[in-house]
Amino acid sequence: MPPVRAEPVVPSHRVGAVSVPPGMQIAAAWSWRLLVVLAVAAVLVYLVIQLREVVIPLFVAIVVSALLVPFSNWLQRHRWPKWIAVAVAEIGVIVLVGGLLYLVITQVVSQFDNLRSQSVESYQSFQEFLRESPLQVSQQDFDAYVRTVVDSIQADSGMLVGGALSLGSSLGHILAGLLLTLFAALFILIDGAGIWRWLVHLFPRRARDAVNGAGVAGWNTLQNFVKVQILVAAIDAIGIGVGAAFIGVPLAIPIAVLVFLGSFVPIVGAVITGALAVFIALVYLGLVPALWMLGVVLVVQQIEGHVLQPLIMGSAVKVHPLAVVLAVGTGGFVGGIPGAFFAVPFVATANTMVKYVASGVWKSDRGLPPRRGLQVNDTSVAPPADPTAAPEQQRTLRRPTRTPKDRTRD
Repeated sequence: MPPVRAEPVVPSHRVGAVSVPPGMQIAAAWSWRLLVVLAVAAVLVYLVIQLREVVIPLFVAIVVSALLVPFSNWLQRHRWPKWIAVAVAEIGVIVLVGGLLYLVITQVVSQFDNLRSQSVESYQSFQEFLRESPLQVSQQDFDAYVRTVVDSIQADSGMLVGGALSLGSSLGHILAGLLLTLFAALFILIDGAGIWRWLVHLFPRRARDAVNGAGVAGWNTLQNFVKVQILVAAIDAIGIGVGAAFIGVPLAIPIAVLVFLGSFVPIVGAVITGALAVFIALVYLGLVPALWMLGVVLVVQQIEGHVLQPLIMGSAVKVHPLAVVLAVGTGGFVGGIPGAFFAVPFVATANTMVKYVASGVWKSDRGLPPRRGLQVNDTSVAPPADPTAAPEQQRTLRRPTRTPKDRTRD
């Protein structure tokens, strides 16, 4: 007679777990982890909102530094002293932005009288068209509609202009944010290596290689994004500005500047600034020039969407267009104009960093990113790479040998 096989005894505290199907156990494990991640993300968003007057200038400084650091390094490679290279990079941006603002202001001031008379004439012509149209809109009805629109814009101006992450409505907040941006960018240019080294050493020892490599990859992606976005924005601005000047639309230079600035908010900014150019042509020149202006805007946008974005932006950022639209929409809903501006570079940088950590390249000595030989007191770990350094200034270091004492300390 064969022996009777005894059933395994399941501890009482695991009876419930055994009775739950495997699929439900996996779903539960994923659920609580997702809740933790979402809770941390919500806390971070809340902190950003509360500290918006500091965080937004810091983010702007990081984006600006992603453009200025390679230029400063290029000057230093050509034997410029570091302080001169940093000063030229910083002052150059101030002069460039100030020049654009001066150009826009002088253009508007020089054409102010003509624009005012044309605006009044277009306004009266539009009223007459509405009165004679089948709609039969009277003067009283038109005034009531205009008053309703103005009241609605005034009521929602906070949401339309700034949103949850606006820089502040007062001139003092704007000036403080501008000064903070300039100082933060200046310190990144001067001591980016020291700042990065300090940030890396905040993490546990075993995580520093992953953090270091992810930071270098993310910084490279941000640099590529800024350079490519400036190129795309300049092409859009030149195309639409030249088209507006050829058609005879007033304020062609301010329109080009607005298109350049608006292009830094992908998809949404280009659509809004293009619609503004068509509207100005319609108000001051009539229907036919407005249609020509619309054609110019559509041609430029098609070239950007089907040629520039896939060939240039796609290779630099590697983010699907649907993800770009969703990121811009979410950023605009949460943070208004600043949120829409930072959405795409944030998503592109985070995507690169997550991919680098998930790939596990940082676990192999041969797969470590290039590093600079920085002098640090802690000799048990290799010094972190400086993501702001030029490639020629970086070199690969072998992972140091870890002793049992180091492992115990970790």
